[in-house]
Amino acid sequence: MTVNKWTAAKVARKVIDQEELFILDVRNTDAFEDWKIEGQNFEYVNIPYFELLDGVDEVLTKIPADKEVLVVCAKEGSSIMVAEMLSEAGREVGYLEGGMRAWSSYLEPIKVADLKNGGELYQFVRLGKGCLSYMIISDGEAAIIDAVRFTDVFLDFAKEKGVDIKHVFDTHLHADHISGGRHIAAETGATYYLPPKDATEVVFPYTPLTERLNVKVGASQINVEALYSPGHTIGSTSFVIDNRFLLTGDILFMDSIGRPDLAGKAEDWVGDLRETLYKRYRELAEDLVVLPAHFMIIDELNEDGTVARRLGDLFKENHGLNIEDEAEFRRTVTDNLPPQPNAHEQIRQINMGKIAPDEDEQTEMEIGPNRCAVR
Repeated sequence: MTVNKWTAAKVARKVIDQEELFILDVRNTDAFEDWKIEGQNFEYVNIPYFELLDGVDEVLTKIPADKEVLVVCAKEGSSIMVAEMLSEAGREVGYLEGGMRAWSSYLEPIKVADLKNGGELYQFVRLGKGCLSYMIISDGEAAIIDAVRFTDVFLDFAKEKGVDIKHVFDTHLHADHISGGRHIAAETGATYYLPPKDATEVVFPYTPLTERLNVKVGASQINVEALYSPGHTIGSTSFVIDNRFLLTGDILFMDSIGRPDLAGKAEDWVGDLRETLYKRYRELAEDLVVLPAHFMIIDELNEDGTVARRLGDLFKENHGLNIEDEAEFRRTVTDNLPPQPNAHEQIRQINMGKIAPDEDEQTEMEIGPNRCAVR
């Protein structure tokens, strides 16, 4: 039988369309338990590659004969060999091209909504890392918020849509992934905005992203209004788009809130985090649709693949927004932190412009799940 080569894009459609898939992950058990391809209707078995060097006969009972099977490894080499052995044993099987490295880097652009006078809002979903980026399009112009490092995805999408990128924003100095924002700005001549309180150590020019800054995109006047919202970082800034959408960066997620410790400032910033979540956001319209910069688990995706919820619904349902006692809130935020992101300090240094590792090094730094939230 033929071994099928699956692209990350094909797997992404399986995730978004909530289809069934059986995955044989042949990475080491610790790597699998830390991070895997998530799907609401996916089944998994983890059998490390070294256990299959003598063949697959002894594990065939663990591999369904009546379902699509995808073999996954770190870079693809091991999965190709295992897939070939399973194919020789009569199973219909494929392997993930590029392995988990490719899965970590794939972005799926999904339309969130139409905006005023023909404008559009897109969410770029990085399923393998939990990152969410945004592009606002209006009258031949575009603005990008929280772009990840795969700049060609945004440049090609803008070209496909026939728009010029005029504005690029980062809601804060990211620590869990490498920003592509200033590189897109350099490529296109767009203005790059960064909160000045997060930019005290950056070594490149930027335009200060300040409270109540209002940037218009296109002649149809799509308003992108900044709202200072510290807590994840001291400079964290949210955006209100078209008076309909609230882009929260890493302050507020669907079922959790942002962690304040990635710059070693948990005790200093926890008060700012509470002020943002319990006062600043409470003053906003509850009908605003929250669009965060990350998601935590695959169940947070809507049926169309977007990650979005009404602010009013989150006030009712998000545990992090319902801790009335301030001392308890402080304990929750400082005592329930997951492991810090891989290489988070080096990633901060990259995003400051202080170091410039090569592509392979950047890939290794970003490998692993999203860890921006308080559990």
